[in-house]
Amino acid sequence: MPVPWFLLSLALGRSPAVLPLERLVGPQNTARCSPLPLRPSYTDGDLLCLPGNIVSPSGPVLVPTHLQTELMLRCHQETDCDLCVRVAVHLAVHGHWQEPKDEEQFGRAGDSELEEARNASLQAQVVLSFNSYTTARCVLLEVKVPAAFVQPGQSVGSVVFDCFEAALGAEVQIWSYTQPMYQKELNFTQQLPDCKGHEVRDSIQSCWALPWLNVSADGDDVYLVLDVSKEQHFGLSLYWNQVENSVKHWWHRNLTGPQNITLNHTDLVPCLCIQVWPLEPDSTRTSICPFRKDARAHRNLWRAAQLQLLPPRGWRLDAPCSLPAEATLCWQALGGGPCQPLVPPMTRENVTVNKALEFPLLEGHPNLCVQVSSWEKLQLQECLWSDSLGPLKDDMLLVETRGPQDNRSLCALEPSGCTPLLSRTTTMAAHLGEHLLQDLQSGQCLQLWNDDLGALWACPMNKYTHQRWALVWLACLLFAAVLFLLLLLKKGHVKGWLRLLKEDVHVGAAARGRAALLLYSADDEGFECLVGALASALCQLPLRVAVDLWSRRELSAHGPLAWFHAQRRQTLQEGGVVILLFSPGAVALCHEWLQDRASALGAHSAHDAFAASLNCVLPDFLQGRAPGRYVGAYFDSLLRPDAVPALFRAVPVLALPSQLPDFLRALQGPGIPHPGRLGDRAEQVSQALQPVLDSCLRPPGTPETGCEMGPEKGDRT
Repeated sequence: MPVPWFLLSLALGRSPAVLPLERLVGPQNTARCSPLPLRPSYTDGDLLCLPGNIVSPSGPVLVPTHLQTELMLRCHQETDCDLCVRVAVHLAVHGHWQEPKDEEQFGRAGDSELEEARNASLQAQVVLSFNSYTTARCVLLEVKVPAAFVQPGQSVGSVVFDCFEAALGAEVQIWSYTQPMYQKELNFTQQLPDCKGHEVRDSIQSCWALPWLNVSADGDDVYLVLDVSKEQHFGLSLYWNQVENSVKHWWHRNLTGPQNITLNHTDLVPCLCIQVWPLEPDSTRTSICPFRKDARAHRNLWRAAQLQLLPPRGWRLDAPCSLPAEATLCWQALGGGPCQPLVPPMTRENVTVNKALEFPLLEGHPNLCVQVSSWEKLQLQECLWSDSLGPLKDDMLLVETRGPQDNRSLCALEPSGCTPLLSRTTTMAAHLGEHLLQDLQSGQCLQLWNDDLGALWACPMNKYTHQRWALVWLACLLFAAVLFLLLLLKKGHVKGWLRLLKEDVHVGAAARGRAALLLYSADDEGFECLVGALASALCQLPLRVAVDLWSRRELSAHGPLAWFHAQRRQTLQEGGVVILLFSPGAVALCHEWLQDRASALGAHSAHDAFAASLNCVLPDFLQGRAPGRYVGAYFDSLLRPDAVPALFRAVPVLALPSQLPDFLRALQGPGIPHPGRLGDRAEQVSQALQPVLDSCLRPPGTPETGCEMGPEKGDRT
């Protein structure tokens, strides 16, 4: 049985624990004051709501000091009400009477005018501006205060306006100022309740038609249960409430109740919201976001987040929801170990998802990586330049720190910390400190970053590594020469041993064969069977083949795009090759991608790594990075040679099984193996492919033979 996660009831029924709202009967608006000395009147019409400029008063004036709101119901009948907002503006006296500048010139006439002004009532015109996404309204309130109550700096009471009507669930903004304006206007923002609020749903008819919505979880599934009568039609929308209240719709249906909708737990993210409404004119919509505090939803959000490089030095964190995250650069050494944050001298930056950001760098480097942390916990790390600038380099990072009075210090970043170059420690950086300083002064180091706090330099270490191992290699060569002479003396006894050694070398080469990533389009079940047979046959050669057929669990857990990125990076870093296996479906998908990328990738299988890979594969061909990394192939009985798009002719595109020797030679690289053995292996692969290829071409109705889906007739997951 599903366990209820929470229950949101949107049906009739009073809640005795909630105090009812005050009701106003009739459409008339009113203005009143508290306490009594204020005398208000108001004008409600076409007013120009522009505050104007602030002016200096010549005497005491009334100014608004505080805004206060109260929710009410304006009712036309007992159960036919609308939500409205009562606004109270608190007023105070600002300024004081100014004495005449030249008493001799004005004499008693000036005194009499001043006395008359002091005995007159103080008047003010107070503007109330009320705005929401459906309403924009201004009201002018005229207020009089008797002279006896005018005391500079003291409050004189408040004027109350009943009331501004507003839509359920709206965000309203209220401004108040005087005309003319003597100080900056007051403003107030309030989120009004929707039909979930017990205080409004019993009195507003538009809330009565909303359905019961129950969200429950059962294992890996999440159920949305909507209890609606069979005659009622309603709309249901699932959307992501993203940064700054921007909405990205994910799923929308017009349904007839009752309905049960199932979601996979991997689809849950904290900003996933549900909106439901009756399919009636001007109906009320109610939204809920039930997964904001769900732990699985937060884990899914970080799994879906991806770092993307935007050339030349830009980057972006892509995620469906906003994330409280900070990012910093770190340095990944060639020898492994943790990536060391470059803080200080650089600083951590707050991250806004789905927004392009700039690195404060002068140059990119494959060893520079990005770390994204949340609440001081590392969540993502990506070396964004590894694809464009190649694998990690054997470079030493020098950190220059600048202090006051032009003080400078240099240290080398090592796993143990930042080591001063001229220190007496036993680390490599300290041993080579003087040489690294000479390289820096001679311009052999690449400057990556520079500002007032310091600088970062990447210095090559290849020549020092070679010098360090020169004596070791010399000793090894000398030992090998002596061993060879001894073997010559015992030639007859070691022939058998050499033969066994040669066989062991070949077996080891097969075990450590070249990596290959096989990409294909899953046209149908028969073609997948053929792909499985090809991959299994290639595994019998000195090749390590990766194909999505054998990684279903990993695809389901991480998604095809993440699986492809990980496999492609590992394959290319190990000097491997990516195989593009063309079929009618793959060719069609490539054409669609080149014409309209959005429609081509809009809908395909959750396990389709070929479709997910087009975003990276095709740019490699368009930018000329494909030769040496990719090999194309197609089955000559399933596809014509001219059907392969011309863009992919930049790399070898070979027919199978007719060009199997050339195909295997391209996969295994130069120097492997002897042409005779290559022919034997091509014949071995052809014999494995032919029965499955014949079954794919067999006319409908003919019994088919089984096919192998992975090495050793197993489905590798």
